[in-house]
Amino acid sequence: MAIALDNLRVGRVYRLINQGEIRKIEIVSRLSDDNFKIKDLDTLEYYTIHELLQWGKGKDYDLDEIR
Repeated sequence: MAIALDNLRVGRVYRLINQGEIRKIEIVSRLSDDNFKIKDLDTLEYYTIHELLQWGKGKDYDLDEIR
């Protein structure tokens, strides 16, 4: 079962599966109640969780803490 976005914690690492893509992300800072600045640990890019989910959540959506 996926973790709700408002339960994410700064400094923690998560695995996000959505629409066939698997990403390892680290939460860098909280921007608002359900928006976070994140670091993609595979590409080392920074973006927001809203940018990552802007096209919606697929049938395979899953968000779990890995560390």
